Amino acid sequence: MSGTFVGMPAFPEAAREAVGNSTLRANLRHATHTIRDKRAKAVAELADWQQLREAGKQIKNHTLRHLDRYLVQLEESVVRAGGAVHWAADADEANRIVADLVKATGEREVVKVKSMATQEIGLNEALAAEGISAYETDLAELIVQLGHDRPSHILVPAIHRNRGEIRDIFRAEMGGWGRPAPDGLTDNPAELAEAARLHLREKFLRAKVGVSGANFMVAETGTLVVFESEGNGRMCLTLPETLISVVGIEKVIPTWQDLEVFLQTLPRSSTAERMNPYTSMWTGTTDGDGPSVFHLVLLDNGRTDTLADEVGRQALRCIRCSACLNVCPVYERAGGHAYGSVYPGPIGAILSPQLRGTASEIDASLPYASSLCGACYEVCPVAIDIPEVLVHLRERVADRGGKGHRLEKAAMKAASWAMDRPAVMAAAERAATRTRRLHPKKVPGAAAWTDSRELPELPEKSFRDWWKGEGR
Repeated sequence: MSGTFVGMPAFPEAAREAVGNSTLRANLRHATHTIRDKRAKAVAELADWQQLREAGKQIKNHTLRHLDRYLVQLEESVVRAGGAVHWAADADEANRIVADLVKATGEREVVKVKSMATQEIGLNEALAAEGISAYETDLAELIVQLGHDRPSHILVPAIHRNRGEIRDIFRAEMGGWGRPAPDGLTDNPAELAEAARLHLREKFLRAKVGVSGANFMVAETGTLVVFESEGNGRMCLTLPETLISVVGIEKVIPTWQDLEVFLQTLPRSSTAERMNPYTSMWTGTTDGDGPSVFHLVLLDNGRTDTLADEVGRQALRCIRCSACLNVCPVYERAGGHAYGSVYPGPIGAILSPQLRGTASEIDASLPYASSLCGACYEVCPVAIDIPEVLVHLRERVADRGGKGHRLEKAAMKAASWAMDRPAVMAAAERAATRTRRLHPKKVPGAAAWTDSRELPELPEKSFRDWWKGEGR
């Protein structure tokens, strides 16, 4: 996986700065509460929601167990339908493949459907280095791009922006990217949407190359599927002459029938809609309809390593609905940028350290960016046990060592030794109770924990001594 956002500190430091931004917190609180309340109502309409959730989990688990077979079948199906398939082991290889494919067309600009995979590998920046301009067409991604910003949410990348900020970005930046914002543009949502529509329309009509991701790939037929809410994605998928799709290998599902489950669970978990507004599907190429050339770039970029981890591999079940972000108390206060990845929130805290490893300071800190409350697991439409994976990854980080972890290990080892010896434990308890008035309210060196907490007062007697004297 490509590196963290340039200059990003570890999560605790980045989160501390974000929590101090009252505007950011207000934007996040309003957006996440609105989305999750609507989602809860949409999910409650289905009496068989838990059965659908289990079905999605089982489909994904089965596919991951037989991923090699289904990827080969997918490649055969895509080629049979007139497409070409390319395999990319990492971000650099994927970027090189896409850049070469674009340059082979003679074009110097592309229009893009919102794609987490292309953000993950830094495709826009890689294309820019080759003299190719990539234009985001999803409204929220357009806001992020025009604002020289970074996405902070899986579903709503510009969730950290309010309407006034978006108006100012459009006024200042649209002219440098194409059609300028209309004079007198206000922060009325309809006006902002119309300004974006006019700005993008000229790009749709001019572009000869489109770049997309995909929510699902059907091995049986070679069909790719994109879910979106605006219709801009469909313009990218149908108008250009050449379409290049960059998709993570975990997005494959075995059969067309399997798609039925996710057509029900993904819209309700993401946008709280009964049916997705724009569900685009394409299978290879068809004469006289849509792009005449189709390339599929299958991206590994750490996914095979993740698959090898029996506990951590469940993160690959993720269908990018963002429900876990909207219920997470940590994300709501810290925002997405603090995670240093295109995958923020609870799913990012378990996916990024697996795709990138835990060598960097920020990736080592992500498994700790959680209260382990379990709300993320409760809303996940494919039942990813995120708290279980977080604890698993914390163990991996601790095993690598480091000052804090060495001290913790030493303390746990000493406690284990004492607890295995009743006489030693009893003596320690008596010593603690007899010196209780001398104990500090806060533990030295543990300010991160005790700044907002006080140690409980010890009783006059330990339970052991109380039981011997009067408890029986």
